[in-house]
Amino acid sequence: MTLPMTASTALARWERRTQGPLLALAVLFAIAYAIPIVAPRAPQGLLTACHVTNWAVWAAFAADYLVRLRLAEDRLRFVRGNPLALLAVVLPLAQPLRLLKLVSMLFLAGQRARMASQVRVTTYVAGSCLGLLVFGALAVLEVERDEPGASIRTLGDAVWWAFTTMTTVGYGDMAPTTGLGRMLAVGLMLSGIALLGVVTANIAAWFIARFEKDDVEERRQTEAIRELTDEVRALRGELAALKRTPAE
Repeated sequence: MTLPMTASTALARWERRTQGPLLALAVLFAIAYAIPIVAPRAPQGLLTACHVTNWAVWAAFAADYLVRLRLAEDRLRFVRGNPLALLAVVLPLAQPLRLLKLVSMLFLAGQRARMASQVRVTTYVAGSCLGLLVFGALAVLEVERDEPGASIRTLGDAVWWAFTTMTTVGYGDMAPTTGLGRMLAVGLMLSGIALLGVVTANIAAWFIARFEKDDVEERRQTEAIRELTDEVRALRGELAALKRTPAE
């Protein structure tokens, strides 16, 4: 006899089955987003295909959000617990810019990645750093490249700027000149500080766990030595009692 499927079970099954395909679509989105920026003079057909791919992938993530909303037992609680996902679904509809779709995809893909139990903190942080570096560089290149007086005009310049901004080094040799570019800089700096905090906390937690493990092992060995000492003392007492007992 099969038990009826509850809403929570159906939601968990949906998230488990769609996690891999949606993450693959996120990679496809990244490629389609990067091509028009890296190669703006590519054939028009390729650029159009990239634009269609961007919207199609966003639509897939939006449909996934709506399905999860329908499968949730408490829909109001689901919406309240996933505000960034809702913002990511609605934001491109208000102003369909590629940059807004980029922010949306980062929100949605990041949310689904965090649901994966097999994704460890270190792997997630490393992926987040790489993703922010690449997308930050592409975004600022798209915004700044054609502006008069801009210092970020090539992909190499953009990657160097994104790296120094994320690490909060800020050599000052390159800086965005537009308002949107400066907003990207603020986002990268805050993200870099946050990720650095996560890395530091993760390393500290690893050391603490290691020390606690060593302490537990040391306490176990000390307890074993104490028990062995007590047994030796008991045996000595028994031997001494036997010696004092007169032979029959």
